[in-house]
Amino acid sequence: MSRTWRIEPVLRHNRIMTEQRDDQPRVIAVSRDSAHRFSKPVVDEVTLVEGWGIDGDAHAGTTVQHRSRVARDPSQPNLRQVHLLHAEVFDDVAEAGYHLEPGQMGENVTTRGVDLLGLPTGTVLHLGDQARVCLTGLRNPCQQINDFDPGLLRQVLGRADDGSVERKGGVMSVVEAGGVVRAGDTVRIELPAGERQPLTPV
Repeated sequence: MSRTWRIEPVLRHNRIMTEQRDDQPRVIAVSRDSAHRFSKPVVDEVTLVEGWGIDGDAHAGTTVQHRSRVARDPSQPNLRQVHLLHAEVFDDVAEAGYHLEPGQMGENVTTRGVDLLGLPTGTVLHLGDQARVCLTGLRNPCQQINDFDPGLLRQVLGRADDGSVERKGGVMSVVEAGGVVRAGDTVRIELPAGERQPLTPV
């Protein structure tokens, strides 16, 4: 079943995980760049703006900001306002001899302790006290990753045991509620109501 995305906030979800624990999923870094570069510098905090993205980031906006997508159709809605990446992928690629740090893969929010790739489309992540983002899909790893570090692309884009494509480049989202997000903020997961659809590339 297809789903038509709107930039307006998603209002109805059926479950929110609120239990506070020492091992609760957290933000470990936030990154922002006003220019279109592959990597983003880590900063102390970022400000999320509802329906827009991260204040001061090149990918913020109501319509698509990715340069190749703008060239095809600049009127498309921006489903990639905030890029989140699980730090566990750093551990995975380290086993193959690659060293990655937060922001180097171009993500805005680096998390630890949450299975971003396993969440369904429409999941809302509560970042800190106020900000919320709604997951729209997967980042599709591209040649830019190899340009950053030759051979890295095959570490984050491969095949699962069943032959399906595995994309480990993080997830994309739109901002449902604004707020300031910093390293150390907790991440709470709100799953969507109804039939759950797996994330697909956006």
